[in-house]
Amino acid sequence: MLQTLRARLILSHLLPVLIIIPLIGGTLVYVLENKVLLTDLADQETGQAVLVAAMVGYRSDIWFDPALAQAFVARLGPALQARVMLITTDRIVLASSDAADAQLLGHHLDVAGLGSALTGEIVAQVYNSQQSGSQVVDILVPVLGADNQAVGVVRVARQFDSISEQALRLRYVIVIVLAAGLLVGGALGWVLALDLQRPLQRVTQSVLRLAEGQQLTPLVEQGPEETRLLARAVNTLVERLRAMEQARQQLLSNLVHELGRPLGALRSASQALLGGADHDAALRQELLLGMDEEIGRLQRLLDELAQLHRQLLGTMELCFQSVELDSWLSRVLAPLRESALAKGLGWQVTVAPGLPALEIDPDRLAQALGNLLNNAIKYTPSGGRVSVDAGATGDAVWVTVADTGPGIAPEEHDRVFAPFYRGRQASRFRQGMGLGLTIARDVAVAHGGSLELDSEPGQGSRFTLWLPRTRQHGPCPEPPGDESTRPASVSTGGSPEPQPLPGA
Repeated sequence: MLQTLRARLILSHLLPVLIIIPLIGGTLVYVLENKVLLTDLADQETGQAVLVAAMVGYRSDIWFDPALAQAFVARLGPALQARVMLITTDRIVLASSDAADAQLLGHHLDVAGLGSALTGEIVAQVYNSQQSGSQVVDILVPVLGADNQAVGVVRVARQFDSISEQALRLRYVIVIVLAAGLLVGGALGWVLALDLQRPLQRVTQSVLRLAEGQQLTPLVEQGPEETRLLARAVNTLVERLRAMEQARQQLLSNLVHELGRPLGALRSASQALLGGADHDAALRQELLLGMDEEIGRLQRLLDELAQLHRQLLGTMELCFQSVELDSWLSRVLAPLRESALAKGLGWQVTVAPGLPALEIDPDRLAQALGNLLNNAIKYTPSGGRVSVDAGATGDAVWVTVADTGPGIAPEEHDRVFAPFYRGRQASRFRQGMGLGLTIARDVAVAHGGSLELDSEPGQGSRFTLWLPRTRQHGPCPEPPGDESTRPASVSTGGSPEPQPLPGA
């Protein structure tokens, strides 16, 4: 029964009713019965007994005539609805309004508190009668003479069956309240349990459908704050998984396209050579050069995939060296300048004098800068312009790549750095895997810097690479020829992206 959250929530609402209300009710009955009702009744009876004692005090003849005393208490008993008894200083019962006390008349009486009453003290007692089982209020009031000495005692005793009846009615009321509380608590617990159970069931069913590979629609965020947060987390997970699935499909599509074209060219060239083209020296040389270019494209494709693999593993291998930016930029930009000019683009490079030497990985950073420039050249139409600017601020160095291409919409600024993402403008250019900007940003982050984008549709794009002036790093020995054995590694995953450097 208690295996479900609904049952436990309902029980959590019923237990306080089952435990607290009976405890409070029992305590309330006891307090009302013994501390309130009986005390009030005892005070009332004490007042009546004092009044009777005052009346007897004016009738001193009563103490010498038992018949007169009996007639006096016989008239008072029914009016007070109590047993009235007169007791002499010798503790002899002189008269009683209760016929059952006839056998006590003229006999010695020994009751609790009588001695105190004879000394002039008013005694009020409450006890349970063993004969009737009801509560009795017994009041002993001394009757004082002219010398302020007790001449007798007036005893007024009354049984209060009504107290038990009132307490019994109060118990009935408590039982009714308990039953009503159980019904209300159970209904409230049922409603709250269903209100909590439904969103949890929806989330559970969505996760199960997600595990089965079904398509999911976003969950409605409703209910308590915790369930809304859980639904939001599941929606975020679904969006991430959907994006990963789209990236996987895009990766396969890109791989088919990027591998198919060079492999087709290689197959055509090899078939031409097998068909006798190798006898023509000029044709053979042309085919071999073309095959070498296609193999180079395949190598770059594998490099990008290897870079993505390292990114997914959370580390990027870097080998830091002290590099003079002026000469390094000249070497990196030279081949890209030829590509821009061959396409009919304007080319402009502005490097501030006196740039400091930086501790960087020149190969990785050249790859990042090359990716930015390749994109700029690819997306800028003939007749446009590509420019490179470099400068320094107080504690950072920046390199900006700007173009006059179609630009990037603001809503795509974050997504263009995601792996395999191809924007609307990129859909017209099928070359590439959609990894260039991802790799460029990761290289910048691995250097302790950042990569910023400033672009509007129709106004071109401007990418700014920020690098810190100083960086602590360990020794970097000369790596062997195989790039996979580069000695230094920098974590690029599992931590938040660094904030832009000052001036960014």
